[in-house]
Amino acid sequence: MAILINHDTEFLVQGITEQAGSFHTAQMLAYGTSIVAGVTPEMGGAWEHGIPVFDNIRTATEATGANSSIIFGDGPSAVDAIYEAVDEGLRLVICVTDGIPTQDSLKLKSYLDRHPRTRLIGPGSPGVLVPGRANAGIVPGFVASEGKVGVVSRSASVAYEGMALMSAAGFGQSTFVGVGSDAIVGTSYAEVLALFEEDPETSCIILMGEVGGAAEIEAAAQISIRITKPVIAFLVGRSAIPFVRMGHAGAIITTPDTTVEAKEAALKSAGALIAHSLEDVVSLLHATGHASDQ
Repeated sequence: MAILINHDTEFLVQGITEQAGSFHTAQMLAYGTSIVAGVTPEMGGAWEHGIPVFDNIRTATEATGANSSIIFGDGPSAVDAIYEAVDEGLRLVICVTDGIPTQDSLKLKSYLDRHPRTRLIGPGSPGVLVPGRANAGIVPGFVASEGKVGVVSRSASVAYEGMALMSAAGFGQSTFVGVGSDAIVGTSYAEVLALFEEDPETSCIILMGEVGGAAEIEAAAQISIRITKPVIAFLVGRSAIPFVRMGHAGAIITTPDTTVEAKEAALKSAGALIAHSLEDVVSLLHATGHASDQ
């Protein structure tokens, strides 16, 4: 079953005729992802990789039955694309575009709160991967394998390396969710943890975090009150300098509780196991008694 994506998820790609959108659409189709439409304003009637292109989401959904979206494009166009997807009632929207201004993200967050039908993953998300079934975004599918470990991360590169190591050790993944690297995102760690808790195909959860923001602290609160499955947390940025952005828009230490040490303390107190390297993640999977898939 996995989470977020199931057998009836039908994607459209907003920005499908742009360079990034076209390239990654080809990769997603090759993986087996169900993409039934593309949307690029003023490009209606075109075709991209055998996929019909429409001027807007309304005509795309009416013609193809698409119910979810993957967004490529620059910041301003991505913001408009999210609003259009929400207005048309799509149930899942994955925004790959990063670096959206905080003011725009705050407005989007408020708008989404008033339209609970739509779940936004991102901005700045590498996507959602259900190994062996669907790859919605820019995740290199070969790093993952089918299994029972749910993975949620802010950092794409850390997650890719971690999944490759886990897979090599026989620990495949049920679903990977990249929540997004921006300071404000549509779906939080805490929300993804709750989805994994309810998923019968997930037996253990890996949370990969970093400095900046309160997302990991909120995740700790969720773990302490609701999560019964083993959670292993791995955080990067231990040597980060306060008030210096470390790559991602949201990866900046601004207060004492946004450091790796503070977040690890909160997660440990909530019952999560703390890994200090990606190799530790694999060791802790063994230690939890989580059976490998080999």
